[in-house]
Amino acid sequence: MRELLVIGIGAGDPDQVTIQAVKAMNRADVFFVIGKGDEKQELVDLRTTILTAHMDRDYRIVDIVDPPRDRTPSDYGAVVDDWHDRRAQVFEEKFAAEDGVGAILVWGDPSLYDSTLRIVERVLARGHEAFDYTVIPGVTSIQSLAAQHRIVLNRIGEPVHVTTGRKLRDGLPDGVGTAVVMLDAECSFTHVPGEDAEIWWGAYLGLPDEVLISGRLREVEDEIVRVRTELRERKGWIMDIYLIRR
Repeated sequence: MRELLVIGIGAGDPDQVTIQAVKAMNRADVFFVIGKGDEKQELVDLRTTILTAHMDRDYRIVDIVDPPRDRTPSDYGAVVDDWHDRRAQVFEEKFAAEDGVGAILVWGDPSLYDSTLRIVERVLARGHEAFDYTVIPGVTSIQSLAAQHRIVLNRIGEPVHVTTGRKLRDGLPDGVGTAVVMLDAECSFTHVPGEDAEIWWGAYLGLPDEVLISGRLREVEDEIVRVRTELRERKGWIMDIYLIRR
């Protein structure tokens, strides 16, 4: 493989794929599709739908089975570092078996809470494979959330804090009134104190199963927890994000 394209494809709606991304996709000979088990096969199918909608040339698909990792580790940093090493080894083996131009389709944008670029750098650092790579930005779930709720992310003159559920449970930093929270499997918004907070929550943004809930946090938090639990049990996976403002 002489070149790799890391392409952001938005939150899931094929219409969110940019013209730049479509042009990049149509340069690729092979797409590396990372699977996370049978329960998330729908995510693989969504990528296939996006390729069908936008490709006008022949291409191949190579499946990559993502190595498992502990989701509730005592040492988060060490566990993720080990996982990245194992991912890099798998990626390297798949890259080495291909010729031409390869591509990886990344949900949202490759720069935001995604490890693909870190894994690619680890593959190159191992020294066994050499290739150029290009990053094509995509519409993030943050942008999609704001658009679907028809809100502006920031209040005038104020910052927006982007964080994870794990960090939200430690509290918002001083001076931050608005936070966008990603990767929250524990419904950490229920730990935010006070009666004046508001929340804008969304799941499966841009997809047919999209669900939106908003309102005063104390009034809608139980509904979000219930709906989120029901959706995850029914589909086997969930991708959600929310903005919280105090």
